[in-house]
Amino acid sequence: MLEVDVSHQLGSFRLEASFSCRAAGITALFGRSGAGKTSLVNMLAGLIRPQRGRIALRGETLFDSQRGIDLPPEKRRLGYVFQEGRLFPHLSVRHNLLYGYRRAPAAERPIGLDQVVGLLGIEALLERRPAALSGGEKQRVALGRALLANPRLLLMDEPLAALDQPRKEEILPFIEQLKEELDLPVIYVSHAMQEIVRLADTLVLMSNGRIEAVGAVEDLTSRLDLRPLTGRYEAGAVLATTVAGQDKMFGLTELRFAGGRLRVPHLNLPLGQPLRVRIRARDVSIALAPPANISILNVIPCIIKEIGEEKSPQVDLQLDASGAAIWSRITARSRAALALKPGLQVYALIKSVAIDRQSLGGGLGRPGGGERFLAEED
Repeated sequence: MLEVDVSHQLGSFRLEASFSCRAAGITALFGRSGAGKTSLVNMLAGLIRPQRGRIALRGETLFDSQRGIDLPPEKRRLGYVFQEGRLFPHLSVRHNLLYGYRRAPAAERPIGLDQVVGLLGIEALLERRPAALSGGEKQRVALGRALLANPRLLLMDEPLAALDQPRKEEILPFIEQLKEELDLPVIYVSHAMQEIVRLADTLVLMSNGRIEAVGAVEDLTSRLDLRPLTGRYEAGAVLATTVAGQDKMFGLTELRFAGGRLRVPHLNLPLGQPLRVRIRARDVSIALAPPANISILNVIPCIIKEIGEEKSPQVDLQLDASGAAIWSRITARSRAALALKPGLQVYALIKSVAIDRQSLGGGLGRPGGGERFLAEED
C-alpha cells in the first residue's frame, strides 16, 4: 500500500492530502492546474518536506513528522520523470541511462540496461547526445534512466505535457507496458483525461489542495457529482469491455460490456482482449423508442438514473445500461420535449466513429497495438 496523510502551507496555498491506494499498477493524480498535484508528488519524492503528516510505501515509513523520520530522496528509492527530460547534455544516451543504473545498489538491480533499451526501443539512440533527440525520444530516455535506478515507485509528473500529439502517441504505449512487463507501481500526474483513461488503474481526484475522491477510473468517471473535477466539456463515462468480434467486411470491431455491445472502428486486437472505452457525454443522443432506418449502429437500452439539476441550456443524464454507467449531454429543450425523468426507459445512441484512438485504453499493449483505426462511416 501507498499511504499518504500530509499537510503543508505553500504561501497562500494550503495542501491537505490524505489517501491510500494499492502500490501496484498506475495510479493517476488528476486535477486542474494549481490543484496541488506536483507539490504532492514532490513530497513523495522527498523534495518538499511536509509540515505535518506521514508517508509510507509497502510498510516502510518514508516520512513521519511525529517520529522525526524524513528519508532523503536518494534513500527513498523512487524514480522521477519530469515534464522535460532533464537529461545530462554532455553525456550520451547510454551514459545517461547508466547514471541511473549505477546509483542503484548492486544487489537490487532486477532491471538491466538491455531490458530497458529493448522495452523502450532506443537501441539506435545509445550513442547520441540529448541535443540530437526529438522530444519523444528524450522522454523515452528519461523514462529509461528512471527505470534503471530500479525504484520501488515511479513518479511521472505530466511527462507528456510538453509534447505534441504525435509525440504523445509515441510515448504512451511504452508507459502502458510498465505494468505489463515490470512489477513497478507508478504515480502518474496529468490534467488530460484521455491519458488517464488510457493508462490508469486507480484515479485520485484533487482540487484546491485536497483529495476529493479515490477509486477505479470507471467508477469515478461515472459520477455526476464529480463532473466539476473530471472536466465538463470532455466529460464522459468509461466502460470496461472485451473484444468480442471482428467485422472484416466493414472494418469494425465489436466490444462486449455489461450493457451489451459496441461497434467501433477496426482494432487490431485479439478476441477476448480487455479494453477500456471512454464515451463522451456529448456523443450520446437519446431516443424514447428503438429508432429505425438510422445510420447509428450503437443503440443501447438504458434507464435514466440521474439528471443534472444545474440551470443551463445543456443537461447531463446518467444512464444505467444493465449495470454499466453511460452519460448523455443534451439540450434542456430536448429534455423538456421528451419529458425525461429518472426511472424512464430510453435508448442511448452512440456513433461508432465518435469512439476514436484517444477514447481507448487499458488494453492496447505494446507499441502499435490498436493503432490501425479505419475511418469507416457508421
